[in-house]
Amino acid sequence: MVKKWNVTIPKLTGDKERRAYIYLPASYEKKKDRRYPVMYMFDGHNVFFDSDATYGKSWGMNQYMVESGKELIIVAVECNHEGNGRLQEYSPINFENATLGKIRGKGRVYMNWLVGTLKPYIDANYRTLPDRLNTIIAGSSMGGLMAIYGACVYNHVFQRAASLSPSLWVSPGKMLEMIARAHIRRDTCIYMDYGSEEMFNHAANAEALISTSHLLLTKRVNLAFRIVPGGTHSEASWEKQIPIFMDCLGL
Repeated sequence: MVKKWNVTIPKLTGDKERRAYIYLPASYEKKKDRRYPVMYMFDGHNVFFDSDATYGKSWGMNQYMVESGKELIIVAVECNHEGNGRLQEYSPINFENATLGKIRGKGRVYMNWLVGTLKPYIDANYRTLPDRLNTIIAGSSMGGLMAIYGACVYNHVFQRAASLSPSLWVSPGKMLEMIARAHIRRDTCIYMDYGSEEMFNHAANAEALISTSHLLLTKRVNLAFRIVPGGTHSEASWEKQIPIFMDCLGL
């Protein structure tokens, strides 16, 4: 079952509302004494329903969860669709390139809202397991970048992360510095992948993937990194990776 409601992120978009989604396992209403792990995902409009997805194709997480019978709550919030709003709130760093111009990263503001406002709301209103060991973060593209950021810089909140096709190209050096400074516990588990067909969409990304993977390993992260044969930068491709990253994260 997926419920929808509206939220605001005052420090990012004032009182403008955006859609939030929560998936509850079938057992949620039957087992009133049971509590569940929670996975927070980016680009909520693309997670569950094709009818809500930007390009008409979602991850189909709802269908996967029902068919797999996995016992997990999933919370996903829509991005800011206006102008460069998504790039700003899904980047923890400032960056610039010839096509996009200067982007002022507001990822820290977004993550502080997720950790300080959204998560406490979910924990207060649903039967969650709120501890770090049962809190996961996941996303793709810029959302994949934020998943790595969340798992590293907010490691006291998230033990596990799935980062699909992360946009490490935005500023590889700054991201590496951020990861190097982060206090990351050795039980941290991160899944990261990239599609073979998108590998050279951005010149800096192939090297950034290698450098980031190496740094995470030196930080003793339990890392699963793979190149997806035939993988593209699309929801259809990311949907196919769901069973793999769920298993890698022990979910």
